[in-house]
Amino acid sequence: MTITRERLRQLIGLVEPPVSLLGKHIEQHGGYTVEHLTLLVGDTEVRGILTRPVESTGRLPAILYGHSHGGRYDIGADELLQGREYLLDPLGPVFARAGYVTLCIDMPVFGKRATVSEGYAAKALLWYGRGLFAQMLCDHSAALTYLASRADVDPSRIGAFGISMGCMLSYWLAAMDERISAVAHLCCFADLGKMIELGAHDGHGVYLVVPGLLNEADAGAIGALVAPRPQLICIGEADGLTPPEAVAIAWEETSAAYADAPSQLQLVSEPGIQHQETPRMREAMLEFFGRHLG
Repeated sequence: MTITRERLRQLIGLVEPPVSLLGKHIEQHGGYTVEHLTLLVGDTEVRGILTRPVESTGRLPAILYGHSHGGRYDIGADELLQGREYLLDPLGPVFARAGYVTLCIDMPVFGKRATVSEGYAAKALLWYGRGLFAQMLCDHSAALTYLASRADVDPSRIGAFGISMGCMLSYWLAAMDERISAVAHLCCFADLGKMIELGAHDGHGVYLVVPGLLNEADAGAIGALVAPRPQLICIGEADGLTPPEAVAIAWEETSAAYADAPSQLQLVSEPGIQHQETPRMREAMLEFFGRHLG
C-alpha cells in the first residue's frame, strides 16, 4: 500500500491556519528558560510552552513536541514541564539543557482548550467528514511555522518528537511536511488494519479516526513518506497499542522505503515493556537528535 504526500494531505484535510504571536511571559529556571506563549492559530487563542537554553547565540536546532493523551485532558502542553507517568522525567528541561528550542502547544480539547469533551468535538467534525486528528495536525503544522519563524531557531534543523498521541502527531506531520528534518516517536507505531483485526484499535481515542484513510494507506505507508529523512521508532513489545503483529506489518512497509538509506531508520523494540519510555529509548532518542540536528 502506497500513498503520495499530497494525497495524504487531502485525505486528512491538512490546511494550515495562519499563526501569530499574541504575547509571552518568560521565566528563568536552573539551566533553562521557559516561555509561556499565547498564539493566535486561525481565530483561536492557543497556549504554547517553549523551553530553550539560558544562554545561546545564533540559530539553534529545535524540536516540535507533540503532547500525549492518556485521558488527562487537563494537562496538554504542561507535559513539556511536568512530564507524564510513562515518561522518565519532563523533557522540556532535558532538551533545553541539550541545546534545543522546544515548543509544545495545547491540542484541541486538551490543556487550556479542554472546554468540551473529545467525543463532543470529534462527533461534530465527523458529521462534516473531518476528524479531530485533522484539526490537531493543522494546529501542529501552524506551531511548526511559528517555531521555524523564530530568530533563535535554525529552520533547517527542526525535529519532531512525541509519545503516544504525540507519536502520531509527530510522524504523521513529518510524513506530510518536509520542514521536519528528523522525527523520533514512541509507543504508537502499528498497522491500524491489523489492530482492528486483533481488537486492539479501541485502545485509541476517537480523536484518531480519519474517515476513509485505511482504504488507501496505513501506518507503514505514512512512515514511508518520511524517508529518506531520519526516523527513530521506539515501541514496547507488551504495549497494547503496539502489538508485535501490527508493528511488523508497519515496519516492513516503512523500512522498504529506506532501502537506499537504511542507516536513516532505527527501531528500538523493548521486550516486556508496556506503554512507557525506557532508559534505552531515552538514550537512543537523545543520540538520534544529536546526530541529525546537532
